[in-house]
Amino acid sequence: MRGVLILAGVMIGLGTVMAQVADHMMAASATTAPSVMLAATESPASGVRSVIVPRDRHGHFQTEGRIEGQRIKFMVDTGASVVAMNETSAARIGVRPARSEFNVKVTTANGVIKAARTRLAMVQIGDLAVRDVDAMVLPDEALSQNLLGLSFLGRLKRFEYASGRMVLEQ
Repeated sequence: MRGVLILAGVMIGLGTVMAQVADHMMAASATTAPSVMLAATESPASGVRSVIVPRDRHGHFQTEGRIEGQRIKFMVDTGASVVAMNETSAARIGVRPARSEFNVKVTTANGVIKAARTRLAMVQIGDLAVRDVDAMVLPDEALSQNLLGLSFLGRLKRFEYASGRMVLEQ
């Protein structure tokens, strides 16, 4: 009987360790897997370009874009009026608003904060490019993730949620 209990204890311990290893491997593969997949153009004659953004393990749509040639990570946010960037990301692309320019009150999930307006010459997600995009720069402590909002999304031909993924089309 004692041997059976010891064996059961070892098996439970081994199962716990294996579950933790599997969780760690899944998290690692989720962070290293590409977050943007380019879909095929519907037809060469139509000139329609699409980007498919899969849902991550947290249910969010994360993608990588380019502004001023710099890679910027975004979370697609259909509830955000404009593209919103934290100060660190904005500085990487050369946008450094003065403290006095943080004069626009913005309501976020964390409350009301002050942001600085800016305009981005071009925002690219995969093969999709939108010029002259309104954006806001928020303090780093107020915005941990950059948001791809409606000032970009609203200028696409369409965007939709379908089959667990976000489809962006231009």
